[in-house]
Amino acid sequence: MTDTPPIAADRPTLPDRLAIDARSPHHVRAVFEHDIGIRFNGKDRNDVEEYCISEGWVRVPAGKTLDRKGQPLLIKIKGTVEAFYR
Repeated sequence: MTDTPPIAADRPTLPDRLAIDARSPHHVRAVFEHDIGIRFNGKDRNDVEEYCISEGWVRVPAGKTLDRKGQPLLIKIKGTVEAFYR
């Protein structure tokens, strides 16, 4: 017997909109148990905090700037968004 990689059936379906912040209503804990990737305009991005595939945008930190609650200040960038499991 050989070890087989996990099949796609073990993973939940990626939602249309997903956020890393656990306080967000768009946070899905089951998805973050697996390694996911975001491809934005054909390039893999590692700094995406939130995305929406149907509306075509991602939110990324604006440098090291923080808001008044100490959270990263996010900017919305529009383009083609693809989410996938690695």
